[in-house]
Amino acid sequence: MKTVAVLAFASAASAFAPTPSFTASRFSTELEASIQFVRGLDEKVVPDVKLTRARDGSSGTATFNFVNPNVFDASTAAQGDVTGMFMTDEEGEISTTDVNARFANGKPQAIESTYVMKSPDEWDRFMRFMERYGEDNGLGFSQA
Repeated sequence: MKTVAVLAFASAASAFAPTPSFTASRFSTELEASIQFVRGLDEKVVPDVKLTRARDGSSGTATFNFVNPNVFDASTAAQGDVTGMFMTDEEGEISTTDVNARFANGKPQAIESTYVMKSPDEWDRFMRFMERYGEDNGLGFSQA
């Protein structure tokens, strides 16, 4: 089981972590929530996510850590370059260009990406995305 560390600037900080026992089934035509690094190529690796939020709720950050993401697979290299992290769901798309790869012995091992929320509305939109993404990918929510 993956572990999640939560950095808290407020008592309401929260985090998402994989919940292996969760089984999702959806019986509607809703668009499945997904994360992409290359447009059109859904990332199959479920990340660890750390959230922080200002005490006054005016801003926050979400830090995603993907270990051995499929975007590094040789079979996906021809589909394009990593240009950002794109979070898509039925409401549309949220994106960030703050995407960094970690290497070990010259080989890519992980991607860390940070999404900065500059308003309470952006925080609420992100949390709605994460609820959908969590349902679709077996992530659990825990509050610090």
